[in-house]
This record gives sequence, structure tokens and C-alpha cells, in this order.
Amino acid sequence: MSDLRTPLARVRHLGSARSGTHHWWVQRLSALALVPLTIWFAIAVVQLIGADYVTVKLWLAKPYSMIAMIATIALSFYHGQLGLQVVIEDYITAEWQKLTAIILVKFAAVALGLTGIVAVLRVGLGG
Repeated sequence: MSDLRTPLARVRHLGSARSGTHHWWVQRLSALALVPLTIWFAIAVVQLIGADYVTVKLWLAKPYSMIAMIATIALSFYHGQLGLQVVIEDYITAEWQKLTAIILVKFAAVALGLTGIVAVLRVGLGG
């Protein structure tokens, strides 16, 4: 199997597109960060089962809870966007469709992530 990278790219450990290694590492690091956050989130949801709005609001108003929730939302959408980008790059062959799909996924991830973060801030800060 031939290596499609330039000699300089081989020395720098870069893929043929010069960004694959970075993308791979960022996706792995975001997954690693999501492990404790997901465990924390699952435990929090179980503890809050049956709680009323005021109880959830008081819980979310605590700095640790709010920061962890915002981090969970932001990292989840970021990690999901990275994964979908890889799927799009691997399975969509037409460049214009690939570019359009990647842009739409990125915009959707930002819009939905910001919506979730704003919701957390409004509930936690009493807005």
C-alpha cells in the first residue's frame, strides 16, 4: 500500500489532508472528557427523578452543577459534530454535497448547543 503523504508530512506525522491527526486526537479527547461528565449527568438525572421545578432550579443554580451541565452540553455537541463530519467525509462523494452537509452539521451543533446552554443559564440564574 502506498503512502500518499509528502515526505515532509511523514516527518511531521500529518495525514494527506494535514488535519486528520488533529481531528482524530480532538475526537478522542472529547470522548475521554465526556466519560466522567456522562456518568455525572446520569447520576444527577436519577437523583432528580420526581423532583419539582424549584428543586431542579436550586440544584442547577449551584456553580458546579451549572458548569458541569454546560460542559456536558458543549462537549456532547462538539463530539457529535466531529463524528458526523467523519461519516460525511467518508460516505458522501460529491464535494458540494459534502461541504454543504458539513456546514449544516456545524451550524446545527452550534445552534443546538447554544440553545441548551442558554436554557441552563436561564433556569440556573433564574431568568
